[in-house]
Amino acid sequence: MTDKKPNRKEQILGTLAAMLETSPGQRITTKSLAAEIGVSEAALYRHFPSKAKMFEGLIEFTEEAVLTRINQVMNVEKDTLVRCEMMLRVVLTFVERNPGITRILTGDALMGEHERLRSRVQNLFAKIESNLKQALRERRLRENVQTRLDESVLANLLMAYADGKIAQFVRSEFKHQPTHEFDAQWQTIAHQLL
Repeated sequence: MTDKKPNRKEQILGTLAAMLETSPGQRITTKSLAAEIGVSEAALYRHFPSKAKMFEGLIEFTEEAVLTRINQVMNVEKDTLVRCEMMLRVVLTFVERNPGITRILTGDALMGEHERLRSRVQNLFAKIESNLKQALRERRLRENVQTRLDESVLANLLMAYADGKIAQFVRSEFKHQPTHEFDAQWQTIAHQLL
């Protein structure tokens, strides 16, 4: 019986995410990452040419997980309020389940790192907001429902809500869950704004 050898790239990314979770506010060095995994720094660089590429790997994982799920919501669900609720829930649930990656999404872990990483995170949030805006516009066209505010303003407000929940989660050192009281808050948002 042979044990399957773990995928070293996945192990590196998983360990990096775990260290980001357990070391809030601290910068993760390749030396400390290598020590945590039990390999040399050179072994890390055989799989990733730089620490920035490791962060990019976690951002790619996030993009794939979140945007794939949001696309499924957009394709399957036709009710606008349910679509928006589910998209926000996808984002908040993802960060709740991946606290270390959340530090990347807030920029906390990217201080002193390459600007392209922050740009990539900004693009991810722009894509999420764009999906919200699309859902709200489709409501006007399909359901002939006019919202109190412009769709762009509403989509941005929904993203600001999600950003706030995510920031609270990081500031609380992952104790204040982003989905805590989401259902009650969503009812208020839907009733008052949408």
